[in-house]
Amino acid sequence: MKTIHTLELGPMENFIYIIQDHSSKTAAVVDPAWEIPKIVALANHQDIKITDILLTHSHYDHTDGLQAWLEKVNVKVHLSELEAKFWGQELNNPILHKEGDIIQLGATKIEVLHTPGHTPGSVCYYMDGHLITGDTLFVNACGRCDLPGGDQQQMQQSLHRLGNLPPETVIHPGHHYGSEAISTIGEQLKNNPFMER
Repeated sequence: MKTIHTLELGPMENFIYIIQDHSSKTAAVVDPAWEIPKIVALANHQDIKITDILLTHSHYDHTDGLQAWLEKVNVKVHLSELEAKFWGQELNNPILHKEGDIIQLGATKIEVLHTPGHTPGSVCYYMDGHLITGDTLFVNACGRCDLPGGDQQQMQQSLHRLGNLPPETVIHPGHHYGSEAISTIGEQLKNNPFMER
């Protein structure tokens, strides 16, 4: 059993996610960019140990708190191999992933989906009907393609691919840019102009 906790932190309406695996009492934090003490407080309140950090991509508003975190806690950092090359940041033994890799968090399986477009190595994390989308897919919008490394054609292909997931799949975006905090793939196929088929 897993629980996805959501914190809206920082000046850019970021959603920071904590994936809690109940069987092992461990957790992974997705994109810990802001207000690290609040993330730690939630983990302490839930009595869980944070063992992993998952990065959807390398922009500062998703990674700014990473170094401070690593100075205090011994955790495994996960990101895509392509994003590591694009970012060029020196990390101590990161775990680099490719399309389809599975990250095992206790009994929770987290699948890595390569979804370029916002950056070359952007990924989404899929687990049992839930999809953490970073800056690939927002509620009724998508990530920018006009920043370094962005590619509009790749973004269209990534969104088309996500549209093939089961319609009941719940999406958890990287920012609170929509009218709602979460949505589903089915709702996005109906309402998101960037996911038109």
